[in-house]
Amino acid sequence: MKKYISILSTAIVVTALMAFVPKQQNDPWPVPDKYKNMANPVKSDATSLATGKALYSQHCKSCHGTKGKGDGPKAAQLDTESGDFTKPDFQKQTDGALFYKTLEGRKDMPTFKKKIPDQNDIWAVVNYMRTFK
Repeated sequence: MKKYISILSTAIVVTALMAFVPKQQNDPWPVPDKYKNMANPVKSDATSLATGKALYSQHCKSCHGTKGKGDGPKAAQLDTESGDFTKPDFQKQTDGALFYKTLEGRKDMPTFKKKIPDQNDIWAVVNYMRTFK
């Protein structure tokens, strides 16, 4: 019984200490020129923003949050920080870079090639991300 209590106590202490370990900063995310220079073919209008918002709510909000601040309910479970779409560093990226990152994903960020197979829908999500200024 003492061994069980000792193991349980150790697990509790380790878990408590992990709460104070900062998340990894995201490494630079290189984007191929092909995508970086790609123009968004989907006009940012009411229709594309509605489509983007619906897809964002379904696929992105759980990590990036309702207002794009990277504070969604799943964000705390990630090894890396969720992107904050309201920051100038995020907003200064090209639409093509945002499209590429959403399409390809990396680390905790999943790929959306299969989840959002219509590329125009990904472009609509990019349009919606632009509203988080």
